[in-house]
Amino acid sequence: MDEQCEPGSFDLDALAAYYDESKRFFIGAKTDRDFIHFSPERHGKYPFIGSFSWYTSVVEARKAQWREAHLRQVVEIMHLLGSPLAQSGLDDDFQRKRDRIEPNEDGFGSKLVFNLRDYSEGLDGLYWRNIFGAPFVDLFGPRLDAIPASQRQSLDGGLVLVQPYELPTQAMTAEGDAAEGQLIATLGRDAFFDLPTLTKPTRVPDVSWMLHKH
Repeated sequence: MDEQCEPGSFDLDALAAYYDESKRFFIGAKTDRDFIHFSPERHGKYPFIGSFSWYTSVVEARKAQWREAHLRQVVEIMHLLGSPLAQSGLDDDFQRKRDRIEPNEDGFGSKLVFNLRDYSEGLDGLYWRNIFGAPFVDLFGPRLDAIPASQRQSLDGGLVLVQPYELPTQAMTAEGDAAEGQLIATLGRDAFFDLPTLTKPTRVPDVSWMLHKH
């Protein structure tokens, strides 16, 4: 966010040099509404702790054409990055499931605690759209077939979409929470973090093949 790129005239070599130095990108549009965060784990031992995040206004999701394009674009990015998991939903929904504030042991101040380090430790919940690659398809097995066809879709490259509700704005509602809970029960609660008891998943995806590939 320190530099401004002029449309159509910015220097790609300069961007590549910046990426080589920082190992990440955070790009914000002039609208201050759209952001892309690209932070891969290129040189570390665990490739699955990298991330690609895209933020935009939830208002766009009201349009069926946008939702269709969104799904296509996310699938294309997953194939480009070799990612076995993509999740889309409200930022507030991610925040309430992914981390929490706990008081420090000495009684002074507090700290941010992440419920799970990354998807190698399981899932922190289901969101509006959950696209599973091979490790999760193998993890859930026939349980995926038990999900109603209206909430499940097979995609290119063996990916499977699980979508509890039609619109992302249905998250954090009684209806949305009930739909999510039902699908988690179908897929197996032991594969998901349990927020009320702060219990980590006991059934996790096999990502050992990623370590060898990396």
